[in-house]
Amino acid sequence: MAYDEHLGDRIRQILQTKNVPFYDKKMMGGLVFMVNDKMCCGIHIDKKYGDSLLMAKIGEEAYNQNIEKEECLPMDFTGRPMKGYIFITPQGFDMDSDLEYWIDKAVAFNKTITK
Repeated sequence: MAYDEHLGDRIRQILQTKNVPFYDKKMMGGLVFMVNDKMCCGIHIDKKYGDSLLMAKIGEEAYNQNIEKEECLPMDFTGRPMKGYIFITPQGFDMDSDLEYWIDKAVAFNKTITK
């Protein structure tokens, strides 16, 4: 199963509309969007879930505020949740406004990270 290319196009469009410089990379069977040479968000194929999930690096504070939402899952494809990263199921990004919410969270957190 390939990642959802339409979702990739939607993410690109949001980032471009917001004038966020980015590039994308294929990684681990999915697609990752890099902002300031740092992972910001992406698409992950989850075999357990059976669909493409949106991955967003939103930081621990936003993670704690959002993880209880029905559409949110801990990012734990290694068996251990990664701090500050979250998976969002398709019901959480079906609407463009919902996808934009998560992209905004990821871009905002990206701006706070120093190398």
